[in-house]
Amino acid sequence: MSEKTSTQPTQPAHPVRIVGGGPKKILYTLKTVGRIGLLNSAKALNSRNACKACGLGMGGQRGGMTNELDEFPSVCNKSIQAQSTDIQSPIPREIFDHPLADFQQLSAYELEHLGRLNEPIYKPAGSDRYQPISWDEALTLMAQHFADTPPERSFFYSSGRSSNEAGFVLQLLARLYGTNNVNNCSYYCHQATGVGLHNVIGTGTATISLEDLGQTDLIFVIGANPASNHPRFVHQLKNCRDRGGQVIVINPAKEPGLVRFAVPKSAKSLLSGGTWIASDYVQPRIGSDLALLTGIAKALLENAQIQQDFIAAHTQNFSAYEESLRNTDWASLTASCGINKERIEHLSHCYARAERAVFAWGMGITHHLQGVDNVEAIANLALLRGMIGKPAAGLLPLRGHSNVQGIGTIGVKPVLPEDVFHQLEQTLGVQLPTAAGMDTLACLQAAHDGAIDTALLMGGNLFSATPHASWARTALDRIGFKVFMTTTLNRGHVTGIETSEALVLPVTARDEEWQATTQESMFNYVRLSDGGINRLSNIRPEVSILCEFGKRLLPDCPLDFDEFKQHQKIRAAIAATVPGMEALADIGTTRQEFTIDKRVLHTPEFPTSSGKAEFKINSLRSPEANHDFPFMLASIRSEGQFNSIIYEENDSYRGTDTRWSVLMNADDIAELGLAAGDYVNLRSPFGEMQAVKVFVFDVPRKNLLAYYPEANILIGTAQDPRSKTPAFKSVAIAVECA
Repeated sequence: MSEKTSTQPTQPAHPVRIVGGGPKKILYTLKTVGRIGLLNSAKALNSRNACKACGLGMGGQRGGMTNELDEFPSVCNKSIQAQSTDIQSPIPREIFDHPLADFQQLSAYELEHLGRLNEPIYKPAGSDRYQPISWDEALTLMAQHFADTPPERSFFYSSGRSSNEAGFVLQLLARLYGTNNVNNCSYYCHQATGVGLHNVIGTGTATISLEDLGQTDLIFVIGANPASNHPRFVHQLKNCRDRGGQVIVINPAKEPGLVRFAVPKSAKSLLSGGTWIASDYVQPRIGSDLALLTGIAKALLENAQIQQDFIAAHTQNFSAYEESLRNTDWASLTASCGINKERIEHLSHCYARAERAVFAWGMGITHHLQGVDNVEAIANLALLRGMIGKPAAGLLPLRGHSNVQGIGTIGVKPVLPEDVFHQLEQTLGVQLPTAAGMDTLACLQAAHDGAIDTALLMGGNLFSATPHASWARTALDRIGFKVFMTTTLNRGHVTGIETSEALVLPVTARDEEWQATTQESMFNYVRLSDGGINRLSNIRPEVSILCEFGKRLLPDCPLDFDEFKQHQKIRAAIAATVPGMEALADIGTTRQEFTIDKRVLHTPEFPTSSGKAEFKINSLRSPEANHDFPFMLASIRSEGQFNSIIYEENDSYRGTDTRWSVLMNADDIAELGLAAGDYVNLRSPFGEMQAVKVFVFDVPRKNLLAYYPEANILIGTAQDPRSKTPAFKSVAIAVECA
């Protein structure tokens, strides 16, 4: 079934010349601070709590706006945006007199800005609206529904903004209840990274520290737009250029903030009109990253630019990998990616002259059917020149949510490592289920098939995060009873619940927690957040809710849920069962934040069975357009959003004034007889976006960009077979005049 949706923006569109950052971002920050109040802003940003935005991390015990290197101010537009929705007044009770249909007419931005949820709300199966209920009624309802459900017909989900403590309790509660259907948002973002890196080097996270970034002389930025999504990472790119280093950007889209960026805390950068970020900017066709990465590796090999001693001493399977490179012809590589041999060889020469290189990448690498292949190819490139296992060189997946990595570390996933599984059973005196658990999309497929009756969703917006919007809506509505734990309303709370029951529970934000919590950054750095800010009267911490639910659902459980309401007790359990997290046991008293042991690789000692890294061989395959769907589309985030949370409707970096946009190559627009500002329909085998506004943008011919999650209407459920990550960024599309 396809879905047709339309909207009619009114302002004209013209190509614009944009520099990222700069005075406009300073003014935007001042405007946002003014809206939420200077006192509220200062209190939130200066408290000892980890940043709520991206995985780069800052705050914690070093104080707000300070990172682990004591750099101040380490704050960005995303930090301010994340605070802005938490510092809102409660949603008036009268709002819930309106039916679901009224809420569904609101945009994601409008829903987010209705205010904070301050009491539980419940929608019965036969009703068209929510009604406020008491906490006791809500918890009783939860326990009754889950008790009546066979555990295998349920699933538990967490976003990456919850704490380690809440995530640990969630996954433990689910397993004690009897299911391993425990998953998190990483299956929709960086799961391909974890799988690919583990296959090559035995660990699935970054191999470098933040300090390493300050000493590297080359940074690759592949399939990512940190100017919008990780602004403080752009500071590191600027610093690399300032000290004479190289920044090579590989991205089909020519993102203005990666070309030139006016860093707000640098007077020189502001006054000069912006710092040039990319020393080289390469634009392969959408979905052809593997061909380009393989081409760089082939050029290194043919030009004798590899580190033979390192390869011989610290890797295996190189001979087979070398043979595969030699047997891959240049014509197929260049035809696939659209980059000529001379340009690819230039990239290899740039890499060859670097002494310390870091590879950073985002979901432009993982959101494809060959996402794991892409990650393995990046790791192969690093191994070819010995760039893993020494200071200031290595691998850096650019994580989104502020604690998405921590949520995975402490076990919110379908399959626990064997050692963790046994340690949990022995330490806590419990017995855990051994049946295979399902990943995120598999849980929704089961729901679509009528095989899921209950779900507990802690944070996030699973509806908007899931591809094939009409399918996702049906799947979620076929779950008879859903519990959402959230701070504000989003589309997932009003869509996919039309005929089913839904319970929404208001939770504390990170800086409102009643006890300290911990979070893990993309650099494997664990922070302690104090919480303690009091904004609303009737909200509860996630741990408190989960433990009270656990008491009612599992009254005979050997685990004492009352004890687990104490975060120190949870941290002691994590420290005793999860390798590398031993320092968590005393963090509440020592206040000593730490880097997880054996993650940062400054020596070439790999946590594999052989102690060596392993080159992986990947078969070239690229997504293909066809006669009926001749364009290839990638979904993208805007500067004014964070994941599915929409803070602004426009995108100041790309010059768009509506999210109902398609960004196209100027020659493609002309060939179709269109002009900037015209409207088109976008059609795929899965749905249609009607009356979408056309904007000129620098992308390769026959490539398109459209905003996520709106473009989910067009995206199917095809996924990378090894990581189960959907292909959000390689979708065959037809463009038709509206």
